[in-house]
Amino acid sequence: MTELLNLTVGKLLEEKAGLHPNHEAVVYADRGLRMSYKAFNEYCRLAAKGFMKLGLEKGEHIAAWSTNTPEWLTCQFSTGKMGAILVTVNTNYQAAELEYLLKQSDSTTIVLMEKFRDTSYIDMLYSIVPELKDSEPGQLKSKRLPYLKNVIVMGEKRFPGTYSWDDIINLGESVKDEELNERMESLDPDDVINMQYTSGTTGFPKGVMLTHNNIVNNGYNIANCMGLTKSDRLCIPVPFFHCFGCVLGTMACVSVGATIVPVQEFSPKAVLQTVQDEKCTGLHGVPTMFIAELNDPDFSKFDLSTLRTGIMAGSNCPIEVMKGVIERMGASEITIAYGQTESSPVITQTRTDDPIELRVESVGKALPNVEVKIVEPGTNNEVPPGVQGELCTRGYHVMKGYYKNPDATREAINKDGWLHTGDLAVMDENGYCKITGRLKDMIIRGGENIYPREIEEFLYTHPAILDVQVVGVPDAVYGEEVVAWAIVKEGSELTADELREYCKGKISRHKIPRYIEFTKEYPMTASGKIQKFRLREQAKEVIEKANTLK
Repeated sequence: MTELLNLTVGKLLEEKAGLHPNHEAVVYADRGLRMSYKAFNEYCRLAAKGFMKLGLEKGEHIAAWSTNTPEWLTCQFSTGKMGAILVTVNTNYQAAELEYLLKQSDSTTIVLMEKFRDTSYIDMLYSIVPELKDSEPGQLKSKRLPYLKNVIVMGEKRFPGTYSWDDIINLGESVKDEELNERMESLDPDDVINMQYTSGTTGFPKGVMLTHNNIVNNGYNIANCMGLTKSDRLCIPVPFFHCFGCVLGTMACVSVGATIVPVQEFSPKAVLQTVQDEKCTGLHGVPTMFIAELNDPDFSKFDLSTLRTGIMAGSNCPIEVMKGVIERMGASEITIAYGQTESSPVITQTRTDDPIELRVESVGKALPNVEVKIVEPGTNNEVPPGVQGELCTRGYHVMKGYYKNPDATREAINKDGWLHTGDLAVMDENGYCKITGRLKDMIIRGGENIYPREIEEFLYTHPAILDVQVVGVPDAVYGEEVVAWAIVKEGSELTADELREYCKGKISRHKIPRYIEFTKEYPMTASGKIQKFRLREQAKEVIEKANTLK
């Protein structure tokens, strides 16, 4: 058993700054920003003191709404020092979603970028709280959001009723170091420090309360599983607002003193360029990101020879993609991680020395100090190795609960502390798990249980298929029918009949998709999770339309 760390997020950074003061902590290659651990720690202290000067107490909620900016990263560690709870906001949110999150989370402060792509975040905020335009900074009185007082905008431009990021840094100058140290000492590693809203693939998003102990230890164990050390440089193109970015990424790096190399907004070329220029040894990504990188027309022009490790996670990892990352990108020690926000987030992970079969066919085994069992769905009865059931987990990594939602918390975590993930899995005799589907993704066709993952893996072996997602749609005769949404490789051609023909004699007749639709992209959450419920809705519309035309 690895010993658990008993440290707050803020103390962890202080410790690394003391051990490796001159080692590079953060590098933003595209803007020439480089900070040593000593400089980054000092800057985070300044921001923490700025928040304290605003009057923010420990336990207060600060929402952060931006891409992977230096300010977001600073918020993560400065709130970790002064004890405010960082509420992460999805960059894809629109006005109604933002209002819901700010209201449900009782956030008193929001730090935001002015705009993202063609969406003006500041205009959206003004539409929700029109009183802001006529307010003094810090004095907002909003009817719709009574808790919200402070709005802090990143960048040079000034906006009515708001502070700039520089204002916060300048305010920090007037607070004594002793005051911050005292605040840091008052924090308990079991305090909630981070609140992430589940991506809302079903129902309203829920605020997952994560503690210092949750994310510090999860980050540290993840780093150890992927063989991450102080000498590594990790390229992080996955969003910080998601656990993948801020736990598997930034927390894992800081836990071992490695260098954080963020990509502010994902593009395959930006990632390949960053890995080459900064000689990154690690790279994170969801499968769709790795697919885009491997298929970039200029892929072969980049020198990725420094790549060794990293993590692929976030959704099912097709075997062919994993092989491509190992063989063509050279990340011979890439690992697969599996988990969910409620488990802060990683539950199981493959190890760098696992044989390739395990690394492409499983999601690994439990992290140290983490318990995993497979139970008969709807019960707590454990099933034997090799038998499918629901994956449950228990340990330091399980969330404190859902914010202001005790019923949902009780539904997710039983009285013995086991978190029910809702994922179907099979565990072998050595503890290695395969995720076979979501409880609610399972298709029941004519009494036969069909798991989309199995069909996806098979269809993926067709040479013209770039990516494929399988869902079920209601059917009057069989209860449900199988629909495959396929993305075809550039330069390839494929018809639905050809793909069905390819299936014949290779998979059971009832598993062959009755409907095959071709698409250029999938509806996704900003963190790269494919929204299967949207694909189901789209499939239903297409099928209904086709039936009416008959």
